[in-house]
Amino acid sequence: MSQTTIKYSRVDSAKFFRTLNKRINTYFKEKNIKKTGNGQLYIKTVVMFVLLIAPLVLVLTLPMAWWAQIICMIVVGIGMAGVGMNVMHDANHESFSSKKWVNKLMGSSIYILAGNDYNWKVQHNVLHHTYTNIQGHDEDIDAGRIIRFSKHAKWHSFHKYQKYYAFFLYGLLTVNWAITTDFKQTYQYLKRKLSYGKMPHPATQWTKLIIGKIIYYAIWVALPLFVGIVWWKVLIGFFIMHYTAGIILSVIFQLAHVMPNTEMPMPDEVGNMKNTWAIHQLFTTSNFAPKNWLVRFYTGGLNYQVEHHLFANISHVHYKKLAEIVKNTAKEFSLPYNEYKTFRRAVIEHYKQLEVLGKKPSIA
Repeated sequence: MSQTTIKYSRVDSAKFFRTLNKRINTYFKEKNIKKTGNGQLYIKTVVMFVLLIAPLVLVLTLPMAWWAQIICMIVVGIGMAGVGMNVMHDANHESFSSKKWVNKLMGSSIYILAGNDYNWKVQHNVLHHTYTNIQGHDEDIDAGRIIRFSKHAKWHSFHKYQKYYAFFLYGLLTVNWAITTDFKQTYQYLKRKLSYGKMPHPATQWTKLIIGKIIYYAIWVALPLFVGIVWWKVLIGFFIMHYTAGIILSVIFQLAHVMPNTEMPMPDEVGNMKNTWAIHQLFTTSNFAPKNWLVRFYTGGLNYQVEHHLFANISHVHYKKLAEIVKNTAKEFSLPYNEYKTFRRAVIEHYKQLEVLGKKPSIA
């Protein structure tokens, strides 16, 4: 990751974000509702945890055919992604509840999803939300050498095949998260003194990380072995669970940012960006399937990525209502509002973008 200091423009002569922010605040004031979660979110929380836990309990307690066990672990993976997007995500943005202890408790669900709250908050809240789609700063568009997500990333000859293999590799996202990523991130983030809020003491962070991993593997590996499931079935189930969650999460992430209609702007030689932070979010972020209730329900509102990036402190259960305000305000100020009407169209366009980014730069 680049160490260059990024500085966004402070010039918004039309006062876009000030106007938008005022309208959003007015909406909540007139409706007399909180910006945090509500009953809808609490119901979703129960549903997602049931999807995560219930199939595992069945596998551990009932004799099952191999195909039934596979189906159960796929459902667990669906639940894992669902808890991550609906519960952990809002909580670690401190928008799940107005009570800090509730956010902390729900945010701690990341430990049973293979992650670590410190690493996640730095990567997502700090690097991704601050430096969206900026090569060398936003780790969400850095897949190493294997996949080229940005036109500014180095091109390799094998990238011309990425449109064929990328989706298969997406499933490895949370597998890597569970095994290696957290250790690498803790080392790098502590070394760079990055934090979201108070900087943790290195010994405290390493202790939390190690204990978290022990608890995680105790639940997902040691417990199945303890009840008598043979080791190779445990490993297969573990992989199926993570591969399912990985594909879901990766696709949702990429449909928001690695698309033909999203830009990958770079700073000038001294780190200055052309636009203000808020306007930058409009150019680099895209919504998809806004009228699909199932997509909206399951993805934790992440199909309203524009609204999320502008108002990450607001729970996703409000994004559908806020979308019209954001869309109309962007249009009023002649700014982009990127959106794909259906999930299918968004996936197709992402595939096309992988193809474009896979071409040799001189040809592309």
